[in-house]
Amino acid sequence: MMKIGLLSDTHSVLDKRVFEYFKDVDEIWHAGDVGDPIIIDQLEEFKPLVGVYGNIDDTEVRQRFPEFQRFEREGVAVLMTHIAGKPGKYSTPLLAELKQNGAPKLFICGHSHILLVKFDPRFKMLWLNPGACGNHGFHSMKTLLRFDLNNGEIKNMEVIEMGGRGK
Repeated sequence: MMKIGLLSDTHSVLDKRVFEYFKDVDEIWHAGDVGDPIIIDQLEEFKPLVGVYGNIDDTEVRQRFPEFQRFEREGVAVLMTHIAGKPGKYSTPLLAELKQNGAPKLFICGHSHILLVKFDPRFKMLWLNPGACGNHGFHSMKTLLRFDLNNGEIKNMEVIEMGGRGK
């Protein structure tokens, strides 16, 4: 079993409470718009990190993280990217990736700053967007997701609300 901490859209601000909320996770996944590359360093010093770059990320972040990240954990195939659209209205790059390489069991994105946990019936995958946990953007609540992967299943999904932007 693995416990995963999922975040996105830090936009150069890493709330120190992330370390408390993710203290018991095995890995942290960042769904893009990291901002300052020092955030990658801070998260990597704390836990193993998997991530993708976002549209605001500079060359340094893009050298460290790809646009699409495919991997498997605990028998769960995962695909992560930053910009995806929404279930049923996919971005062109995501739709091409899904058609070319197939759909995973678990799909992760960021970008919208809108928390979303939804099953996508077209591709038969669970779609996760953790919302945004930085201070930049239109979101009113900073959010994270935490969940378990175990023997091909996604379990114990938790939404973590960290308060409003700037708090």
